[in-house]
Amino acid sequence: MKLLPHCRLLDQIGKASKLESIEQIVGDGVKQIQTKEYVLTKNGKVNADKKADEHDHGVQAPRVTTVAHVQGSRRKTQKVTDEKLKQMKDQVIRAKAYLSFATANGNAHLVKELRLRIKEVQQALGEAKKDSELSRSALQKMKYMESSLSIANHAYPDCSNMVSKLRAMTDSVEEQVQSQRKQTSFLTELAGRTTPKGLHCLSMRLTTEYFMLHSEQQRVPNQQFVYSLDLFHYVTLSDNVLAAAVVVNSTVSNALEPERIVFHVVTDSWNYPAFFMWFLLNPPGKATVQVINAQEYKWWNVYESSRAKQISHDPRYSSLLNHLRFYLPEIFPQLDKIVFLDHDVVVQRDLSNLWNIAMKGKVNGAVETCQEGDTSFRRMDMFINFSDPLFGGKFDANACTWAFGMNLFDLRQWRRHDLTSSYRRFLSKGGRRHVWKEGSLPLGWITFYSRTLPLDRRWHLLGLGFDSLLKTEDIEHAAVIHYDGIMKPWLDIGVKKYKGYWNKYVNYDHPYMQQCNLHG
Repeated sequence: MKLLPHCRLLDQIGKASKLESIEQIVGDGVKQIQTKEYVLTKNGKVNADKKADEHDHGVQAPRVTTVAHVQGSRRKTQKVTDEKLKQMKDQVIRAKAYLSFATANGNAHLVKELRLRIKEVQQALGEAKKDSELSRSALQKMKYMESSLSIANHAYPDCSNMVSKLRAMTDSVEEQVQSQRKQTSFLTELAGRTTPKGLHCLSMRLTTEYFMLHSEQQRVPNQQFVYSLDLFHYVTLSDNVLAAAVVVNSTVSNALEPERIVFHVVTDSWNYPAFFMWFLLNPPGKATVQVINAQEYKWWNVYESSRAKQISHDPRYSSLLNHLRFYLPEIFPQLDKIVFLDHDVVVQRDLSNLWNIAMKGKVNGAVETCQEGDTSFRRMDMFINFSDPLFGGKFDANACTWAFGMNLFDLRQWRRHDLTSSYRRFLSKGGRRHVWKEGSLPLGWITFYSRTLPLDRRWHLLGLGFDSLLKTEDIEHAAVIHYDGIMKPWLDIGVKKYKGYWNKYVNYDHPYMQQCNLHG
């Protein structure tokens, strides 16, 4: 009987096994939650192991940051209020362990009693998340359960049996946790790659309307101004008509001089009819929009064959449009300077001051991402294998990184240094050797190495597609907010509290939106 205190200690350890983690994982659906897990080792000790879980432009998005981080700071204040709840869960685990002993030994009376107590306590627990949500009868059920557990303790005082049983329970639930994590990760990635039914419907309706037009109707007004050097030129590459519409609408809505804006929307031949029809039906006020089918360019076939050298099973990274940003000087030979915007951004401020920035001979103006502690933090050697002979010691692995999404490009300097050829060379030599992670961002860092001008961080805020803990103040003060990551605002898995910034620029009253069941 002297071993009983140790058995009780092991019973307490059972509660700190993986059950709490699996509750959080399953309960929050596709949200991935970082938790501290307690593992019972072979020597009976408890080890604490923090499970750590990685933008869309070429690197795998950082795992979703959730309220689990905040919960740690509240744990002390919740400890008292959740004490009864935790005790009841602990009782159920201990009762199940003793139930297995009683069943194996044919103790029918104890089996019946433990099954009854487990059922009673589980019903009393219900969906409660804190003590205040427990019913009055729950405390009585706890007392009955404790009495039954006391009987079981006397019937089975052997501590070694309890150790074995709890270890088996821990291993079993660990397997369930890992299975749930894999399933959650897979479903989240799948949701991020899938086109929602409503968006597909919208694209098909617009395409149908386009082909019903007469040839003379297939023209967008004000095209004579699309290459005027006196205007502000913005470019976005997209295969999502609604996302592109939000980029255009938000930019024009916040412009002090919208009549000076020309928006060049580049897409592929499959999506061109839908894009053209949308902007024909919904012209952006005084601004000018040019819809471009990139596949009509003579160099497209060469580009397409070169892109095939970088193999990816993820359509977000293998998309031809994703890497078309490296051909901007060839798409716009008449232009000297542009602002490039990804199709998953929202513009919240007038951007005309970008044209007043002195580039100092640099090609790319971008916000840096090398500040440790930020959720957008990146280090070049995290995504590029600099030990490969391809790089030959020409790059500093600790050089500051930057973000795609809102970039100011000096196309004259780009042509002068022939950076598109540099991109093709790196892609050709390194694509099949797996010297960098998938996508365009690592290639961008190499192509524009030492040719990037850092911009004020307030121009571009990242993280709305993976970090649910961004400060509202930071979001509202940013000129451009970026839903980088897989949790896009047009997807069900998007972070709900950030969707309003995007929905603000969507015309959900449009007949096609209604017919395709697209709602904010």
